[in-house]
Amino acid sequence: MNYELIAIGTSWGGLQALSRLLSDLPAEIGQPIVIAQHRAVESPEGALARLLEQHTDRVVRDAEDKDTLEPRHVYLAPPDYHLLVEAGSLALSTEDAVQFARPSIDVMFETAADAYGERAIGIVLTGANDDGAAGLARIKGSGGVAIVQDPDSSERRRMPDAAIAAVDADAILRIEEMGPFLYGLCCEVARA
Repeated sequence: MNYELIAIGTSWGGLQALSRLLSDLPAEIGQPIVIAQHRAVESPEGALARLLEQHTDRVVRDAEDKDTLEPRHVYLAPPDYHLLVEAGSLALSTEDAVQFARPSIDVMFETAADAYGERAIGIVLTGANDDGAAGLARIKGSGGVAIVQDPDSSERRRMPDAAIAAVDADAILRIEEMGPFLYGLCCEVARA
């Protein structure tokens, strides 16, 4: 299977988890990455991107409406916007919060599933609410891959626990195991 998108959702503890995941991600993985990280409305523009880009050589930035998805780019849902995934591009929305969150992980995952189906990989990381579980189930139900951070290794386990309860995950991994697993999916499978 040629996967075309990696979608990651996280909340409490997400900065540390994302920093480690991006730093461990093998260079050969070229798929665009979209991330919904719960953060305060008043978060400074570009602050999360600047923190994360210290851990990767990929381009990391807040998504803008109508962005074209580019290889080796990391797109972050801006504060107070839902990130919608379309085939080859992104859109932003100010529709109502979902699970008390905007950006909502569920919204991003559900649109990724609709746009990419079996070519999408969804990852739920640490967090303190249930956002992401329903969206990850949509990705899995569309034939995509569902990955969840091992709750025992999460700063807050509620989000991974909710995802595991909602989805027959393809893998439940510690952060340090995700890079090699994604390499196997995105690089070794593509060469086979």
